[in-house]
Amino acid sequence: MGHIMQFATVQALQLAPFFISLVLYFSLVRKDPEGELWTTVLKCLPIVALMFYVLIKGFSLNKQFRRSQLILLGLVFSCGGDALLNVNLFPFGMISFGVAHIFYIKAFGWRPLKWIIGVCLYVPVIAFVVFVRRYLDEILVIGVPIYCVLIITMLWRALARAVDTKSYLASFCAFGAVLFVISDALIAVTMFLSVELPSPRLQIMITYYAAQFAIALSTSDDGPLPPFKNKDK
Repeated sequence: MGHIMQFATVQALQLAPFFISLVLYFSLVRKDPEGELWTTVLKCLPIVALMFYVLIKGFSLNKQFRRSQLILLGLVFSCGGDALLNVNLFPFGMISFGVAHIFYIKAFGWRPLKWIIGVCLYVPVIAFVVFVRRYLDEILVIGVPIYCVLIITMLWRALARAVDTKSYLASFCAFGAVLFVISDALIAVTMFLSVELPSPRLQIMITYYAAQFAIALSTSDDGPLPPFKNKDK
C-alpha cells in the first residue's frame, strides 16, 4: 500500500502543470478566441503539460517505451492542431490531428483485431459522412471523410486494447478515445450543420482535454517495471 500511495502522490505532482494550465485556460479565455497569440498559447498549454508528463513519468527511446514515444508524438501533433485551429486554419489543423491519430493508432496496436468492434463503429460513421458531405466545401469534402476514418480507427484500437488487457489504464484510455470522438462530433455539428449548443466551446474543450488526459495517463504503466507493480515488502 505504501508504494501505491507514493506512486499516486508522484503522479499528482507530475500532472500538476496540466491542471494549473486548465485553470488558466478556462478562467482567462472567456469567449471564442479570434486567433490571438495569447489565447493560442493558453489553449496549447494543457497539451504541452501532458507532453511534459509523458517525458518525466519515465521515458526512454528504447523499445520498452514504444507506446510512450508514439503517444508523445500524438500529443505534439495535437498541439500543432490546436494552434492551427485557433488561428482559423481549419484544414491544416485537421491534418495535424489526423497525424496525431495515426500515432495513437500505432500506440494502441492491432492485436487482437476485434473486428466486430470496428464494424460497429464504422457503419454509423459512414452514414454520418454521407449525410454531412453536402455541407462541405471542395477541400473538406475529401479531408473530413479521411479524418473520420482515422479518429474512428483510433477509437476502435483503444476499445480493442481495453477489452483485451482488461486493465484500468487501458479502459480509462478507451474512455478518453470516446471523449475525443464526442469532442470532434460537437465541432462537426456546430460547424457543418449549424446546430446551436449551449456553451459549445466549453463542451468541446472539456471533452477534448479530458480525452487527451486519459490517453496521456495510459502511458504511466509503460516501460520495463511500472512503479505501481512493485509489491510492498
